[in-house]
Amino acid sequence: MGKNLQKLQFAAPIGSLEAYIHWVNQIPLLSVEEEKELTHNLYYNGDLEAARQLILSHLRFVIRVAKGYGGYGLPQSDLIQEGNIGLMKAVKRFNPEVGVRLVSFAVHWIKAEIHEFILKNWKIVKVATTKAQRKLFFNLRKASKNLTWFSQKEVQDLANDLKVSEKDVRKMEARLHLQDETFDPLIQDDDSERQSPAHYLEDHRYDPARTLEAEDWSESREQKLHLVMANLDERSKDILQQRWLVDKKATLHELASKYNVSAERIRQLEKNAMNKIKESLHN
Repeated sequence: MGKNLQKLQFAAPIGSLEAYIHWVNQIPLLSVEEEKELTHNLYYNGDLEAARQLILSHLRFVIRVAKGYGGYGLPQSDLIQEGNIGLMKAVKRFNPEVGVRLVSFAVHWIKAEIHEFILKNWKIVKVATTKAQRKLFFNLRKASKNLTWFSQKEVQDLANDLKVSEKDVRKMEARLHLQDETFDPLIQDDDSERQSPAHYLEDHRYDPARTLEAEDWSESREQKLHLVMANLDERSKDILQQRWLVDKKATLHELASKYNVSAERIRQLEKNAMNKIKESLHN
């Protein structure tokens, strides 16, 4: 059958998902011996034709896995495409000496790519970022048979099964029930205007009053800084300038040598001067 697969000219159809699935189902499966020969040719000889045949013969398995993720509201074609990427990665990394069939090895890579795609596209804001959160997300999705919230017993059972806290289960459950919301109303009427974030979230970046207030506050702080610097003794003022206000900053030991005191004394003078500046700016 491997020779038959090699002779066939496979051109993926352009059109509906149904046409693609029908095309994939026409691709013959590989026997154990044929798969072993192809994986050895790829692993030891870098045979790209062997890789192509291995990928083609396992496309129907990707479709089967992708169908299990149909409850996330994402296009089936996109899930299959991501799963195909995982299959390609698995074929590239598969070691025929491990003693398992390629499909057993590939399932991890296929699911990993589909999971990543779902987490990136299920909602605008990611619902799970850590490994533990991802595991919790997919297990909660499987356990949730309807749109209602879990009972306390269900939460306890899930927490025990997944070895997480009940608080983590409740947090993820809340994230699963949140809905994305458009900033601008989709329907231009009074109700949608009042309910949309565009109505109650203000953009203060270009508010003239706030801009003027910020400028006045910045100018006031700058005046206070100049005033307190002017009231410092010359040595403290020089230490701050040499330590903070020049491109090539002086070290404590350089200033200690300059004023014939210890480096610890310079550090104390610097700290005292900085405290005076902070007090002035906070008042």
